[in-house]
Amino acid sequence: MTRFPYVRVLSILLLVCFYFCFPADMFGQCPMCKMSAESNLKDGGTMGKGLNMGILFLLSLPYLIVGTLGYLWYRNKKNYDESTE
Repeated sequence: MTRFPYVRVLSILLLVCFYFCFPADMFGQCPMCKMSAESNLKDGGTMGKGLNMGILFLLSLPYLIVGTLGYLWYRNKKNYDESTE
């Protein structure tokens, strides 16, 4: 692996391309919740939109936490590097 470092990058790139070229049908909720939301939307309700907004809200929290930790790590590393010079 040390002789050909680009092989690892190329294999990861191929996996990502495969992932986006052949997407699978994925659902964010159980089949009963999905059917209930679809029937509510057909009847003119807004329950499905609220369900989707709730899913997006729940998904945003881990990204916010990781982003905050990454920023704090970067800031502390930058301050440490400046103090050692």
